[in-house]
Amino acid sequence: MRFARLAPPDQDRPAFFARLDGAAAVVHDAPPWLGGKPTGEAVAWTEVDLVCPVLPTKIVCVGRNYAAHARELGHEIPTEPLLFLKPPSALIGPGQAIVLPPESQRVEHEAELGVIIGRRCKAVRQEDALDHVFGYTCLGDITARDLQRKDVQFTRGKGFDTFCPTGPWIETELDPAALRVRGLVNGEVRQDGLTSQMIWGVPALVAYISRVMTLEPGDVIATGTPEGVGPLVAGDELVLEILGATAAARGLGGALRVSVEAPRPTGAPGA
Repeated sequence: MRFARLAPPDQDRPAFFARLDGAAAVVHDAPPWLGGKPTGEAVAWTEVDLVCPVLPTKIVCVGRNYAAHARELGHEIPTEPLLFLKPPSALIGPGQAIVLPPESQRVEHEAELGVIIGRRCKAVRQEDALDHVFGYTCLGDITARDLQRKDVQFTRGKGFDTFCPTGPWIETELDPAALRVRGLVNGEVRQDGLTSQMIWGVPALVAYISRVMTLEPGDVIATGTPEGVGPLVAGDELVLEILGATAAARGLGGALRVSVEAPRPTGAPGA
């Protein structure tokens, strides 16, 4: 099933969750991972209605989970998952803009598979891990690479507002080991990798992370990026895709498109 969060610009109502069924959106009374149920209302929807589909308590990211990406940055392949956090304030959704921070001279894209937790989990076994996953989405781990290198740790370089584009919706019926992750800038394919190339797959990541911290329903795991990361500049369009790895494998069925904006002057709206 496919779930989205909608905020039609021509309607005076709060954003709401819905199950997408073709051109119809079946409205739910709460996030589906919190037990939201259909209200009986169905509305027509278009892409302009889509907003960020997740409301997590935390975004847990995995660094260097593709060997080729670790090598392209000049790093050794880690011996266990390398974890860091992005704040929920970094989230944006379809059609929104990554705003380049004035503190950085090198902002890069990282296309990733996002995993949404469906059930509270603590110290789950790897063989049970997928029972705690609600679904999957496109995610961008946008990174101020110069600040990441300067600071050594990741918080500032990856934590700016707008540095976690996510969407366009959540798909619940994917095989996380049979997906293709792509990142395109201005129509040029820069990243194109397979989730089967991950050092640690989704079940291993959920199990490992849940031994460190309790994962709550709605929390997001960013599973790492394939090689090909590169710079973003003002005026760029970034497109993130989760496709099936083979003709028989199912993908997300839609792309996440966001723009890139120049730094905003201090005191400007959204700055």
